[in-house]
Amino acid sequence: MLLRSRYTLMMFFLLTCCRMAGQDEGYFMELGLGGGGAFYMGDANTRLYRNTNGMASVIARYNVNRRFSLKFDMAAAGISGDSGNSFGVLPEDRVSFSRTLYEAGLQAEWGFCGYSMTPWDGCHRIAPYGLAGVGVVFAPKPVKDDFALCIPLGMGVRYKLSDRINVGAEWTMRFSSSDRLEVTMQEGSVMKDPFMINGKGIKNKDSYSFTMLYITFDMFRKPCDCNEIK
Repeated sequence: MLLRSRYTLMMFFLLTCCRMAGQDEGYFMELGLGGGGAFYMGDANTRLYRNTNGMASVIARYNVNRRFSLKFDMAAAGISGDSGNSFGVLPEDRVSFSRTLYEAGLQAEWGFCGYSMTPWDGCHRIAPYGLAGVGVVFAPKPVKDDFALCIPLGMGVRYKLSDRINVGAEWTMRFSSSDRLEVTMQEGSVMKDPFMINGKGIKNKDSYSFTMLYITFDMFRKPCDCNEIK
C-alpha cells in the first residue's frame, strides 16, 4: 500500500511538471489578423499621422522561444499626401495624391521579457518587444507601378488573453528604397526631388508607417520534454 501511494504521488508530480513545462513552452505558431492606420512621409507630407488612411494585415508568427519570434505578414494600406500641407512654397504647383500599397515581409521580434501564460522563469502575460525586418512593397497604378524594398523598424506589446489567444498593439516605420510613392494625380507624373537637391540615401526616400491592433491564435503546441516513466 505504501509503495502504491508513493508511485501515485510520483506520477502526479511528473504529470504536473509536464503540464507546467508544456504551458511554459507554449505553441510553435500564431495566425491572426490586424488592422489600424497608415500614413506616408515624403515630399508631400512631413508630419506624423497627417492624412492617415486604413490598413489591414494577415499575420503568421513562429515562436522560436519565449523571447524571440519570426513574423511573416502581408498588408494592404492606403497612403495620401498634399504638398500644400507640408511646405511653405514648392518649386512647382501644389499637388496631392492617394494610392494603395501592398506589402509582404519578414520581421524578427525580440521580447524585453519572456512571454507565457504562466509566470515561469521570468515570463509575463504581457510583454513588450522590438522588431526589425525586410520586405517588398508594390504600389500599382493609377500612373505607374512601383516596386521597392522596405525596412520596417518598430516596437509593440502583446498580451495573452487566454492560453491560445493573443492580442497586441504595434507601431512601425517602414523605410522604402523608392522616391516614387507620391503620384501627382493632376499631371499624371511622380513627385521626385522637387527641390533638385539630388540627395542620396534613406533621407531622400519615401517612408510610411503602420499603427496596428491585432489578434492571433496559437497553433501546434510544443512537445513536453519531461522524462518518460519506464
